[in-house]
Amino acid sequence: MPLDDRYQLAFKLYTYERSADQDAETPVRHPVVVVGGGPIGVATALDLGLQGIPVVVLDDHEGIGQGSRAICFAKRSLEIANRYGCAEKMLDKGVVWNLGKVFHEDRKVYEFNLLPEEGHRFPAFINLQQPYFEKFLVERVRQAQAEGAPIDIRGRNRVDSIEVKEDHTTLTIATPEGPYTIQADWLIAADGAGSPIRGMMGLDFDGRVFQDSFLIADIKMLGEAFPTERWFWFEPSHKAGASTLLHKQPDDVWRVDFQIGWDVDRKEELKEENVHRRLRAMLGPDVEYELVWTSIYTFQCRRMKQFRHGRVIFAGDSAHQVSPFGARGANSGMQDVDNLGWKLGLVIRGEAPDRLLDTYHEERAYGADENILNSTRATDFITPKSKTSHIFRNAVLGLAEQFEFARPLVNSGRLSVPCTYDGLSLTGEDALEGGPARTRPGSPCPDAPLGNGFLLNGLGGGFTILTVDTEAPNEITEGGVTANHMAISAADDATGALAERYLGEATRAVYLIRPDQHVVARWTSYDEGALRAALRRACGKD
Repeated sequence: MPLDDRYQLAFKLYTYERSADQDAETPVRHPVVVVGGGPIGVATALDLGLQGIPVVVLDDHEGIGQGSRAICFAKRSLEIANRYGCAEKMLDKGVVWNLGKVFHEDRKVYEFNLLPEEGHRFPAFINLQQPYFEKFLVERVRQAQAEGAPIDIRGRNRVDSIEVKEDHTTLTIATPEGPYTIQADWLIAADGAGSPIRGMMGLDFDGRVFQDSFLIADIKMLGEAFPTERWFWFEPSHKAGASTLLHKQPDDVWRVDFQIGWDVDRKEELKEENVHRRLRAMLGPDVEYELVWTSIYTFQCRRMKQFRHGRVIFAGDSAHQVSPFGARGANSGMQDVDNLGWKLGLVIRGEAPDRLLDTYHEERAYGADENILNSTRATDFITPKSKTSHIFRNAVLGLAEQFEFARPLVNSGRLSVPCTYDGLSLTGEDALEGGPARTRPGSPCPDAPLGNGFLLNGLGGGFTILTVDTEAPNEITEGGVTANHMAISAADDATGALAERYLGEATRAVYLIRPDQHVVARWTSYDEGALRAALRRACGKD
């Protein structure tokens, strides 16, 4: 089968080049091969490469596809990208927003602020077209390569078959110059919702497909027709869709989503004259705009039963799918990378047992189930399935317009937040009496201002013993894994955010924090035995 030359690229970043592997007499074996050059695949390669682990990325195209696709990137994704060294470009290019508004017909029901508190390095969300997000990741890869990071991205290298063995995988790869074969100790499938790797292995999703369709129209509008906010209409008076969503993106591009129903002719709906008809009904006759990109999608809330299959590990959309309302797709994929990278690094270096990778599935399936639950609830609220549920939905909207207690019941897409791994196998003890709930074991560390910057910048990418107004050794090494000490004081933050987020009612605290900046365990004071036990547990050794 020939490689597809019709794929339209927004950015051509890794043109095909012949690799030495194509001339080898026997298949070359690599520590890690990542299939898929999207944001999750490239971020995985960046995570591993910055650890010094050689990684090959295979992409069937030569860069980044056209169309904005994912546009909402959450604070947690920016914090992860910041550790990789590419968040600044994303923030500079992205449209920052914190405020959302909900309407029923023409009436504003209420508005909400996603980040009402101060003391965070990054905003709640930026809107940034996925091609830009990917481009900045690839640019960071190029910089890392120049600094010696062993990352190899191969464009127009399509995996046509795989053979899974107990200790490796063999891949047959199509290129413009013919096929070749390589082997991988570990194979990361980040090849999207249609995952060819998943299909080759005879695996599938479990879950729900929702019977409704949504038309995306990205349009370029000059001027300030709307503020930089997330606006969602239930049953808008313009009747261009049963619901409508509006977001601003960079370059004066706006995303409009129209709910258009299940029994539609997709080809007909995507005709320009019909897209313009809906947009004119919404915007009126006087707003000038040009059409940039259109697509139609349906809701799917599904995941694989297992994200790990021996030496093959699935991440991002290849492992799980959710509806786009709530911005949980790419953001949950970035959390997959964040979770997998340090664990795979420890295993490859011989610092942790193979079973540590089973906790990748345990924790990220837990996160996927949380996302699926929230996405399913949002979908059921946006698209009532009966006359009775429609009446109840509109009654909630009516109450929310007048009473604050009803507003949490309105669900136009619960927006992505990082997952807390409550009670899972790597979570250690909570011995900090009066400690804040938001930093309990299993939680991602919230940022906080320090005198010379922000807390998360200081945590780095390894295990950290974080002390607040108490003492600990400079480092502890247990089973070949070192946790370095970071000492801070509540006095370093005049705003009180640090004390509120890490002390609560306590006057001092000791935290053990993982490389992905999730809390392992916490105590009132340093206890070497307890800390060593928690570090072993976090590495899958107990």
